[in-house]
Amino acid sequence: MGRLFGTDGVRGVANADLTAELALGLSVAAAHVLAEAGTFEGHRPVAVVGRDPRASGEFLEAAVVAGLASAGVDVLRVGVLPTPAVAYLTGALGADLGVMLSASHNAMPDNGIKFFARGGHKLADELEDRIERTYRAHASGEPWDRPTGAGVGRVREYDQGFDNYVAHLIGVLPNRLDGLKVVIDGAHGAASRVSPEAFARAGAEVITIGTDPDGLNINHECGSTHLEKLRAAVVEHGADLGVAHDGDADRCLAVDAAGAEVDGDQILAVLALAMREAGTLRKNTVVATVMSNLGFKLAMEREGVDLVQTSVGDRYVLEEMKANGFALGGEQSGHVIVLDHATTGDGTLTGLMLAARVAATGRSLAELAGVMERLPQILINVRDVDKARVGSSPELAAAVNDAERELGATGRVLLRSSGTEPLVRVMVEAADIEQARKVAQSLADVVKSALG
Repeated sequence: MGRLFGTDGVRGVANADLTAELALGLSVAAAHVLAEAGTFEGHRPVAVVGRDPRASGEFLEAAVVAGLASAGVDVLRVGVLPTPAVAYLTGALGADLGVMLSASHNAMPDNGIKFFARGGHKLADELEDRIERTYRAHASGEPWDRPTGAGVGRVREYDQGFDNYVAHLIGVLPNRLDGLKVVIDGAHGAASRVSPEAFARAGAEVITIGTDPDGLNINHECGSTHLEKLRAAVVEHGADLGVAHDGDADRCLAVDAAGAEVDGDQILAVLALAMREAGTLRKNTVVATVMSNLGFKLAMEREGVDLVQTSVGDRYVLEEMKANGFALGGEQSGHVIVLDHATTGDGTLTGLMLAARVAATGRSLAELAGVMERLPQILINVRDVDKARVGSSPELAAAVNDAERELGATGRVLLRSSGTEPLVRVMVEAADIEQARKVAQSLADVVKSALG
C-alpha cells in the first residue's frame, strides 16, 4: 500500500479513495499524534476547519469535524475559504491545528485533506508519517483512547474568518489599487467571494467571472488551468490586467491588458524587483523550483538577484525559505509565497501585490513582465504508468541522456512523478520550440513504453 500523504496532503476521488471513514480516521490520528508531540500540553486544543465549495467537501468536513471533536479537540468551522485563509486563521487565532478540505486545481470528483500545524505552517513529513502509521494501526482494530463527558470537543461556527482574512490582505498591501480595472476568475472555487472583495476594498474596479460555485463546477473550464475566458474578458472590458485562481486559491496566474499570459515565473520576477526596491527581499534572493523557465534564471542573473532552486513542490520552496531566512519564493504554476505575510502560497495576496506594482509604477503589466523572456518549454503529462519507477528505469535514463546530448547547452530535460496525480511529467526546454516539442514527445513515448 502506497503512502497516503503526497506533496500536498492526502488526495483522491472523493467517496472512492477519500472516504468519510478515512477523513474521520486521519483526523482522530492527527489529534492523537499532535497530543503525543506535546502540541496540546497545558490547554484545551483548538482546530480551524475550512473547505472549498466541492459538493464532497460537505460530508468530508462533517467527518473531519466529528473525528477531531471525538478526540477532544474544539473545532472552529470557517466554511468555504481559501487554503491560505485557513493557514492564516490557524496562526492568527492561536489554534493548534488547521484542516483544509480541497483538491486545489484537480477536477471536481477529487478532494483532499491538508493539515496545518500551529502558526499555520504545513506539517513536517515526520508528523505526516506518524499520523499515517497511527491511522493504519487503528484502522486494523487497535482501539482509540476516547474522551467522554466534558472532555469531548465542542464545535462552533467562526463567521468572522472572511472579514479577518480580507482585512489582513488589505493591511499588508504596499499601496492602493485606485484607478485599476481588474478581471478576477475565481475558478468557481474558494476565492469566489474573497478575491473580488479584497480587490474592491483595495480600490480597484472589479469585474468577475468564475465566481458562482455550485459545488460541481469548480475548476471547470475556468481558473488558472483554463485562462481562455479570462483573456477574453480582460480584452472585452479594457481591463488593466486579469487574475486567475485555482480551486483553493493558493495560486495565481495573470494576463496583461492584451490578454497575454503572465505565469508564475514572471510574477516572481516582478515581485522580486519590487521587493528589492522596497528593501524587503531578504538576502537579495528569490527561491524557485527546478521547473522554472531558464528565462527566469537568466533575468535574475541580469538584474543581480540571487536564485536558489529546489525540488518541485511549494512545500520544498517554503522549507528552503524558512531554513535560510528568504522572503520570496514560488513556482511557475503560480504558487507564490511572501513569507512576511503568509505561511503558504496565497493567490489573492499574490494578485493584489502584482496589481499594486502596476498601480505604483504606472507601467503596464506587459512592460513589467517583460523583465524576463520565456524560453520555449513543452510539458507533457503521461498517464497510466508506474510513476514510482521514473528514477530507476535504465531505458528511460538512456533516453534522457540522448535528449540532453541533442539539446546541449541551449536546453534541458526534467522528468518527475507528480506528487498529487497518477502521472509522470515530461518537461523539455529549448531555444527552438519545434525541437523542444519533438524531444518531449519522444521522451513521453519512452516513458509510456518503459513504465506502462
